[in-house]
Amino acid sequence: MQKIRRILAILLVLAMTLTFALACNKAEDPTPADDPTAAPAGDEPTAAPAGDEPTAEPAAELPKTWTNETPLVVAYSPFSEKFSPFYADTGYDQDVVSMTQLSIMTTDRMGGIIYNAIEGETVSYNGTDYLYTGPADISVNYDEATDTTTYTAKLREDLVFSDGVPVTADDIIFTYYTYLDPTYVGSTTLSSYGILGLQNYQTQTTDEIYAKYTAIAQAIYAAGDQGYVENAEYTQDLYDAYWAKMKAEWTTDVQAIVDYVKSKYLSDDYVGAYFNANMTAADVTADFEVAFGMAMWGFGGFAEDGLFYGAVTGNSWDMVTTFPTIDDYYTETYLAYGADPDAYWATEAADGTDVHGTVDSWYIAEYGSKDDSMGGEGVKSISGITKIDDYTVQVVTAGYEAPAVYAILGQRITPLHYYGDVAKYDYENGKYGFDFKDLSTQKSKIEAPMGAGAYKFISYENKVVTFEANPNYYKGCPKLKTILFKETASAEVATALSTGDADAGEMTGSRLRFEEVAGYNSNGEITGDVITTSKVDNLGYGYIGMNADTVNIGGVPDSAASKALRKGLATVLAIYRDVAFDSYYGEAAAVIQYPISNTSWAAPQASDEGYKLAFSQDAAGNDLYTADMTAEARYEAAKAGALTWFEAAGYTVENGKVTAAPEGERTTFTVIIPGDGTGDHPSYTVLTMAKAGLEEIGITLEINDPADSNELWDALDAGTQDLWCAAWGSTIDPDMYQVYHSSGVVGEGGSDSNHYHIRDSKLDELIVAARQSDDQSYRKTVYKDCLDIIADWAVEIPAYQRQNCIVFSTQRINIATLTPDITTFWGWMNDIELIDMN
Repeated sequence: MQKIRRILAILLVLAMTLTFALACNKAEDPTPADDPTAAPAGDEPTAAPAGDEPTAEPAAELPKTWTNETPLVVAYSPFSEKFSPFYADTGYDQDVVSMTQLSIMTTDRMGGIIYNAIEGETVSYNGTDYLYTGPADISVNYDEATDTTTYTAKLREDLVFSDGVPVTADDIIFTYYTYLDPTYVGSTTLSSYGILGLQNYQTQTTDEIYAKYTAIAQAIYAAGDQGYVENAEYTQDLYDAYWAKMKAEWTTDVQAIVDYVKSKYLSDDYVGAYFNANMTAADVTADFEVAFGMAMWGFGGFAEDGLFYGAVTGNSWDMVTTFPTIDDYYTETYLAYGADPDAYWATEAADGTDVHGTVDSWYIAEYGSKDDSMGGEGVKSISGITKIDDYTVQVVTAGYEAPAVYAILGQRITPLHYYGDVAKYDYENGKYGFDFKDLSTQKSKIEAPMGAGAYKFISYENKVVTFEANPNYYKGCPKLKTILFKETASAEVATALSTGDADAGEMTGSRLRFEEVAGYNSNGEITGDVITTSKVDNLGYGYIGMNADTVNIGGVPDSAASKALRKGLATVLAIYRDVAFDSYYGEAAAVIQYPISNTSWAAPQASDEGYKLAFSQDAAGNDLYTADMTAEARYEAAKAGALTWFEAAGYTVENGKVTAAPEGERTTFTVIIPGDGTGDHPSYTVLTMAKAGLEEIGITLEINDPADSNELWDALDAGTQDLWCAAWGSTIDPDMYQVYHSSGVVGEGGSDSNHYHIRDSKLDELIVAARQSDDQSYRKTVYKDCLDIIADWAVEIPAYQRQNCIVFSTQRINIATLTPDITTFWGWMNDIELIDMN
């Protein structure tokens, strides 16, 4: 976001505030909706004795009722109450949903795909053979002649939802069409793959009509908003409609600026310094809000005569009986940028929304779909999605992309009759359970999930989610009648198990927690007579993020100066990682140098060519550290190196300290860390040490540790954060599209998961190139290039690779009934229908 510097010299301090996830042990990683590692609890494999042949159990032999009414209480971090397979954000909300759902795909303990899950496949792990069964058989076939890939899913024919309604291919079709509706905004990347006919369906145009109206839109834009000139290519009605929509979208963005300014700068200090010295924040009532937004963005201000003037038009308002409106603000920006939406968008857009692109997309869909050659029919279906029979669905994509199988076949099977409207479903006639562009029914069920999983959602009351066993579960009714997910502070999980307030939970794998658990067990170990502990590498990693749209110079996120500013901050933050994470985790975590989980085959190794420590060079490219340096010497070197970056960003550096920021910029930045208001977070020590180190060289780092972690979520959703601490839940395939592709920037209609606001065309190209190959060696090389670009943007400081630490009550849970050999890809909730209490 870049302001015009006209008649007002304004210090535009962009303040701070991860869907995506709070740091790994607080509000844990949001698992993408299309991630098969989020497979619904209980729809996965069961262990089979070594050497057994895979056989499907006869339905008649399965238990139809629970056998134990003692509830299992699981300690959980706070929920966000988005309990929807379509809209869940956090890992914890995803777990609530997973308890009630089935996924099409089944994977094994190493993340391998089970293609013949109906009959089952036996796969050996750690010397033991395990039989894996699931809801569907799947296949992936690439046709070189047509350069297309066909993904097929064939369901078991005995599946029913928890309310007794049969599961069929229609439910999969409904699920796909929901995710692919042009109004859907969520975490899935399904629409990013080249499903045949998807563009036609979303725009309701044929390829020919799409091309025709794309050309018309381009011609109208090129003609400019100067008034219609008669021509043979388009009518005045088409011209007027295009520019009317442009004005509406532009005005909407200007309103977003007003809203942003109000949320971030409505304080006595800002009002007095940059709006009116005789006013306070309380004086900025609704009548004054637009003027305040104009003033803070450089488009207006008070003059000595007491009137408020527009910066470009010179129009005035007495601010007693007359006030600038949002249309007045639009006029100022319109004239300031010479009626050029692209120039405006590149500089001012409040949330990065491409005003021009948005209008073009609307225009093509709105008028292309009404073209006479469409016959008023539109495009009823996505040609690449076909219902083969009552239990089989096929999806065909252009080309081949390695991660596509997880997005296409890793989806949950959502019930059409619950999340949609059966009366509006007619596959043969292009009706899919809801009206095109109307997902209101799906959104209305966000608080109560339903599916064919092992458990039924009953309620969420008093911070407790209650589940009841699903007697219709295809693997048989679970043994336990009731499971409760109870919100519990992470620091209190072990205590809760020792007192009986909880029976299981995820625990921070820190030195302090391990000592606490060992103290409860008579053998002095972390697994004993009171508590049993399971530790596996987490499929994800912790990080400290920076928002390129708020931490930059002159509002240009990708400039060399902006990158230098962020590298200066990152250099100091990075140097304190070792001591902080060793103190917090001990052997339960390791510092990482690249933003990717060490569990991934794509993670760079220390022996790889070009491997280097994160943010370990100064602005001249010199290494900051040597192997024989003491910790204190490294800290001093980091601060010295950071100063070279700040100087490169345009800051004044004198006598080892920043003494002034570039005009209109700042020396204070804010970081949000979800530490429950108590600092209970692995990265908290990093921040406190970095705060002191930065202060020594003239930079202020303000630490915001809210008691309610949703403050971070709100900031990330609004794109207003500076820096933040969080963690990502990775996928089996290390696809970077959702997190780093430009289309995922918050507010731009994609996944809304690119909280770094990184927009890099080269990075986008590489991400797509890596998707389109099945050569793992090639993909690893490409991903390394991607990681280097991300490092150059300095929007993410890799923090730690930790272990998942799940604790169970040895006294109350029948430990022998837990799924054996828990791994990174195989969590404790698998085989949940078999868990029993003592």
